Amino acid sequence: MEGKQPQAPGAAAVPGAVAEEPRPEGSDAAASDALGRPLGPTPSQSRFQVDLVAEGAGRPPEAPLKAGGEGGAGGKGSEEAKGRFRVNFVDPSAGDESPGEPGGGSSEGGNVSFQNGGDTVLSEGSLHSGGHHHYYYDTHTNTYYLRTFGHNTMDAVPRIDHYRHTAAELGEKLIRPSLAELHDEIDKEPFEDGFANGEEGTPAGEAAATYTPDSKGVVKFGWIKGVLVRCMLNIWGVMLFIRLSWIVGQAGIGLSVLVIAMATVVTTITGLSTSAIATNGFVRGGGAYYLISRSLGPEFGGAIGLIFAFANAVAVAMYVVGFAETVVELLKENGALMIDEMNDIRIIGAITVVILLGISVAGMEWEAKAQIVLLVILIIAIGDFVIGTFIPLDSKKPKGFFGYKAEIFAENFGPDFRNEETFFSVFAIFFPAATGILAGANISGDLADPQSAIPKGTLLAILITTLVYIGIAVSVGSCVVRDATGNVNNTIISELANCTTAACKLNYDFSSCQKDCHYGLMNNFQVMSMVSGFAPLISAGIFSATLSSALASLVSAPKIFQALCKDNIYPGFLMFAKGYGKNNEPLRGYILTFLIALGFILIAELNVIAPIISNFFLASYALINFSVFHASLAKSPGWRPAFKYYNMWISLVGAILCCIVMFVINWWAALLTYVIVLGLYIYVTYKKPDVNWGSSTQALTYLNALQHSIRLSGVEDHVKNFRPQCLIMTGAPNSRPALLHLVHAFTKNVGLMICGHVHMGPRRQAMKELSTDLAKYQRWLIKNKMKAFYAPVHAEDLRDGGQYLMQAAGLGRMRPNTLVVGFKKNWRQTDMRDVETYINLFHDAFDIQYGVVVIRLKEGLDISHLQGQEELLSSQEKSPCSKDVIVKVDYSKKTETETSIAFAPSSSEKTHALHKEEDEDGKTPTQPLLKKDFKSTSPLNLADQRLLDASTQFQKKQGKSNIDVWWLFDDGGLTLLIPYLITTKKKWKDCKIRVFIGGKINRIDHDRRAMATLLSKFRIDFSDIMVLGDINTKPKKENIAAFEEMIEPFRLHEEDKEQEIADKMKEDEPWRITDNELELYKTKSWHVSPSFQPCFF
Repeated sequence: MEGKQPQAPGAAAVPGAVAEEPRPEGSDAAASDALGRPLGPTPSQSRFQVDLVAEGAGRPPEAPLKAGGEGGAGGKGSEEAKGRFRVNFVDPSAGDESPGEPGGGSSEGGNVSFQNGGDTVLSEGSLHSGGHHHYYYDTHTNTYYLRTFGHNTMDAVPRIDHYRHTAAELGEKLIRPSLAELHDEIDKEPFEDGFANGEEGTPAGEAAATYTPDSKGVVKFGWIKGVLVRCMLNIWGVMLFIRLSWIVGQAGIGLSVLVIAMATVVTTITGLSTSAIATNGFVRGGGAYYLISRSLGPEFGGAIGLIFAFANAVAVAMYVVGFAETVVELLKENGALMIDEMNDIRIIGAITVVILLGISVAGMEWEAKAQIVLLVILIIAIGDFVIGTFIPLDSKKPKGFFGYKAEIFAENFGPDFRNEETFFSVFAIFFPAATGILAGANISGDLADPQSAIPKGTLLAILITTLVYIGIAVSVGSCVVRDATGNVNNTIISELANCTTAACKLNYDFSSCQKDCHYGLMNNFQVMSMVSGFAPLISAGIFSATLSSALASLVSAPKIFQALCKDNIYPGFLMFAKGYGKNNEPLRGYILTFLIALGFILIAELNVIAPIISNFFLASYALINFSVFHASLAKSPGWRPAFKYYNMWISLVGAILCCIVMFVINWWAALLTYVIVLGLYIYVTYKKPDVNWGSSTQALTYLNALQHSIRLSGVEDHVKNFRPQCLIMTGAPNSRPALLHLVHAFTKNVGLMICGHVHMGPRRQAMKELSTDLAKYQRWLIKNKMKAFYAPVHAEDLRDGGQYLMQAAGLGRMRPNTLVVGFKKNWRQTDMRDVETYINLFHDAFDIQYGVVVIRLKEGLDISHLQGQEELLSSQEKSPCSKDVIVKVDYSKKTETETSIAFAPSSSEKTHALHKEEDEDGKTPTQPLLKKDFKSTSPLNLADQRLLDASTQFQKKQGKSNIDVWWLFDDGGLTLLIPYLITTKKKWKDCKIRVFIGGKINRIDHDRRAMATLLSKFRIDFSDIMVLGDINTKPKKENIAAFEEMIEPFRLHEEDKEQEIADKMKEDEPWRITDNELELYKTKSWHVSPSFQPCFF
């Protein structure tokens, strides 16, 4: 079908979960073919069918049922109509009749007819007007045509469960078939009763079966109760009632509105950025920490998460102390202090925070109910103030309240800064009143739909609270004068001719209170209580504002801290990740928050701590804005928020504004915040938590790498910028540690290093190994601090694989220019075809303009045969090497020498020859690096023990030794460059370079001085220069004989064979040495014959 038919509610909600109808007796005698196969659909395939019923086509309740005839005669089963759909439960033993036929119990427009002949007739008339489509199937092997779309093959229909993160707490991730499974499906047996997508028995079905989230009883909030209410309560703080009137007196109505607008701009931009991040995928618990960490990575997220949780914990103390101070003022007015003001604040604060803790621990549902009650009280208090502005009493006029007057509005519109206050100092005092916009996002894990709730609730809360702030500022500025005496005797009977103040024009003379005035906007913090219709309601509003903010912070801090601890960014805090109850409440976090808050409440002096907390909040806002800018700048395809009303540059401006406001509020607190954030960032960066959240930092790293690679591709090569970029034929990287560590010694932080691995064998199997090995060995390289890349390929043989790697490895200018291989130690015993393949790698490298480096250790390089006995390749204790490293030029590339390491120059201008011991496919299991104190279940023989020791020798610090460089012929300089690069590393810094050159006996001093001059121009330090004056001397007869004996098995000896046989052998065995080749290269062979023995110094 083109689309899946709608199912009746409860009929088939879960694939494979339909209850079976009991088969009637005698069903075993159902019709079958000659092979015993059922002629109709099998019971497992045709339990029911779904008919789409047109509106109005439903049968009246009293209409008789047709299904199955009387009492179920005919075996048709029963019929159930639900809404627009009808589910026909079909009896599989029902002979030739189908539910869609007359008398078969189907309503008009039956959709599916199951026929004994093996035909399925699907009537499109039930879904669309039109004819019929006939589908023919074999009732035994191809029954999947009877199934619903998406359940007839391995192919998975799109569903969100397939994209759930593996570590998500929303149940197990359903498994869709991999590409390999889908690709291999053609090789499998056809479905008989095949398990389709999500059906019983499949991995997806099993995962679906295990995914049974216990959502019963879990409290989830909508956008009003979960976000809007919390944000409004947090934004409407005590500042609304006791500081806003003072701000209007200092800055005037105009600048007060500007102050509110500036704070709103910062919070609105942050709200837009929060909305963008919250709608870019699922949002889980953790609030600001979750948003920042998943956007910028664990470094920024871990730093902000810790200080943001701490700031919320201390904010509890701030709000509780604000509440306690108000209560103590009331007690003081009534002469009811318990001890003294300071201790009363501590006592009342401690009792209050215990009560708030009890409400929080009781559960989010109780806490949400308490917030609703507090919001209602707060709104009533605001309404009380608004009503009071319209009913000015004569008793309040001496205190400066005259009702709405144009004269007062005009006088209070401009600023009147006093006591060294400025615009920015007033702004710094007001801005904390605008914070609290993340109160809803902080409980993101408790929201039913955080993607929708956070944007709507946060932005609407900002709008409502801003309008209220502006409205109260304008109202109080239009009703109350700046200065008033409170003395009823200051009235004026007739208006003075020279009145300059609004109070004077209203028949009041407050000119006597220039120095000591207790009423008015500038002098009385309780102006709103004085203006209100019923003053106790304002006190209740203050209590509501402080307690609601304290309660929100008391809930937010543990939730954020729990999310931080779950990610294990700071391992020492893992114990606080544990949750309790159906809502996964962080009880341990509540207790920790309570203790922090109680500690600051007992101090009862928060004038120094308050600016720091405000800066902590602002630092969080700045990083949220920067997260949006950073994610947009990285241009990651995964950054596609559903909330479209944001702009990356506006978010950047918002981040900058937050940083500026931090300094405006308190410069030293801003610096302290930066230091703390930077310190935590460095700590998390150093610890390198093992997390991968797909952050924008990763995306931007990729983008930068891509852009720089493209930019680099336009730069032409220059000799001054040449560096060895090595393709190492390692096989599995951990199988040849000596090879890996030596090359890493001169490529680390200098050049490219790629570990090539050729997989051979059946293509399908090799392709599976490629994908697993790529991730496995790259992780191994990173774990062992190898700055290298792993590049596997599949090929028929080693040579083809080497060609593929040399042609395709790298990117742009970041491509290898040097092939590094190990010396083939068993070249005499192995099949000569393998030796030929090995040698042809060098020829291919020269053809592609590669240099070749062959590395040889006397003991060998490959330890893969030992890795089954022990976990190998771990770091070994440092000790000075017992012998020098000999670097020798090998001209023949075919002759085995006795050097420890050979840097063999080639004819390439840039590079030369080195080698690696490479078995045919180089495949070995993954193991860690070698340990010297080898503890095996079976003892190692002496050769293997020496191999193990040799394989770790380049991991140790090298002693005061010599690196001998045999620079007999000019190869372009790489023979000198590699030893120089090695000596620049810490482990090799005590080694000295000693250069051997060819010369003549009668001019040794001259040749030495010439070479010293050349090396000084190359700026390469050397300890000595050794001139070999007898390099052109003919080797001794015994050495020539040894050489000829060594190559004898590889001679063709065509003079002893018939021409036809000799030609056939040349074609079949091209590696054999002809007499002509031996004579042609005789002189060169003598120079590298066994007579030339390297020395150890």
